[in-house]
Amino acid sequence: MLTPLDFLSDLTNPLLSFLPKALLISVLSAIVCAVVGCHVVLRGMTFIGDAVAHAVFPGIALAFVLQGSLLLGGLAAGAVTAVLIAVLGTSRRLRADSIIGVLMVGMFAAGIVIMSRAPGYSGSLTSFLFGSITGIPDSSVVVVAIGSLLVLGILMLLHRDLVAVGLDRGYAQALGLPVLLLDIALSVLVTMAVVMSIQTIGNILVIALLVTPAAAARMLTDRLVPMMLTAAGIGCGSAVLGIYLSWALDLPTGGVIVLVCTAVFAAAWALGPRHGVLRRTVGRAPVSAPAA
Repeated sequence: MLTPLDFLSDLTNPLLSFLPKALLISVLSAIVCAVVGCHVVLRGMTFIGDAVAHAVFPGIALAFVLQGSLLLGGLAAGAVTAVLIAVLGTSRRLRADSIIGVLMVGMFAAGIVIMSRAPGYSGSLTSFLFGSITGIPDSSVVVVAIGSLLVLGILMLLHRDLVAVGLDRGYAQALGLPVLLLDIALSVLVTMAVVMSIQTIGNILVIALLVTPAAAARMLTDRLVPMMLTAAGIGCGSAVLGIYLSWALDLPTGGVIVLVCTAVFAAAWALGPRHGVLRRTVGRAPVSAPAA
């Protein structure tokens, strides 16, 4: 098996220039997804995150067919869907989950139809659905780096307002906060995080980066900022270990990264210092009387 030292050597090999780019994009994407994912988990927005992950596909497919920027194409499609979810979700006639379901499958179907018009349809579709570390252009690294700073910066600026809306929408409205605009802003941030992760993780598995590190962090802390930092650490570590294992064992990168995240979540769920299942079980165990 490839040792960690061999992996470090490969990272500096000019013939494998795609590897450090994939590692950098994976780490940045994992950090951004984990931080944004804390809001997703605390608000119970997992279904919306899944919808956005599917909704970016037609934009990516169209950009691929037209030889444009995949990141910008996915961002445009996801942003449109995010706005539609927020606006249509105000209707009293339909529940929000019904609207999300319609938009999710409709946009994903549109992406498949568009992609079918591209040469090499089967291989291209597979790389978009499950990720690929070999075809990342230099421009994507720059866009992801700038996008990561932008997402994290906006989250910092809107932190108090997003927390207020997440805790009590009615109270936030009473305070005069623009709740609908904040919902749209969060959905757009989720979209940006998703689009930046698709090239290495893939469209199908990207929702795991949004949810799993944040869910694991939720088992380890009760405060939002420490939860975000913990989730970012879990996402970053999972990306590094996942890239290494996938390269060493010749396994799909996205699947390995997600499995590492899942293993961390399982450990946090079982062994969390306050909320872990084993901790609660031991805490409920009867205390025997000391021996005489």
